[in-house]
Amino acid sequence: MNRTDRLYGLVEELRAVSPRSRSARWLADHFTVGERTIRRDISALQQTGVPIYAEPGRYGGYTLDKSHTLPPVNFTPREAIATAVALHALAGTPFLAAARSTLHKLVAVMPARDVQALREIAGRIQLTATAPAAASAPAQQVLEVAEQALLRRAVLVLDYVDERGIRSHRNVEPLGLLGSNNQWYLVGWCRLRSGVREFRLDRIRQAVSTAEVAPARPLAPRRTGPPRNSLDLFGNADTGLT
Repeated sequence: MNRTDRLYGLVEELRAVSPRSRSARWLADHFTVGERTIRRDISALQQTGVPIYAEPGRYGGYTLDKSHTLPPVNFTPREAIATAVALHALAGTPFLAAARSTLHKLVAVMPARDVQALREIAGRIQLTATAPAAASAPAQQVLEVAEQALLRRAVLVLDYVDERGIRSHRNVEPLGLLGSNNQWYLVGWCRLRSGVREFRLDRIRQAVSTAEVAPARPLAPRRTGPPRNSLDLFGNADTGLT
């Protein structure tokens, strides 16, 4: 079990038995790690604002204040991803740390199946240093289809107009999403061109998901243009949510 799964598991275990407590030894045995690891994990969760309290005494342990946590049914993977994308625009502002803490709390209370879905798609969304602009209504519809295709590795049929105004129909294997130069792009393996291409969302007239599962392909680093960073969804070393 990796650390992100264990942090989520700790919150859910303490939530399930609240208002009772679990000792560090019990939690260590349950998650097959040492007590020191459990104490570090609990400290990391507390630093992000999760209301876990230590009860002293022979029968004490860690208790989660259930009344101060958000139920996992409140958030969807798409809402968590949208929040992470919005964080990108706060870089360099005094609100970034507080916003990041909010995102960590959101992820901590989501069901395990949704966290796994987040991992799958977060690794395929990349942003450049320049915050991308909001997508238009037609582009938002394309984005929803592209997100689902990424999760399912479904081949997409695109009706696309290039920069010269030439229209084409292409079968594309979706690889990722890129926010770049005030635009959003679908990155995919274009079967028409036999190579990786970036399709501007506002130039995609229609995107239809098929039942065909595309072969697994990595999202290769960009050779030209500004550097891009993967979507920061699970935090960094400073917060302990790595």
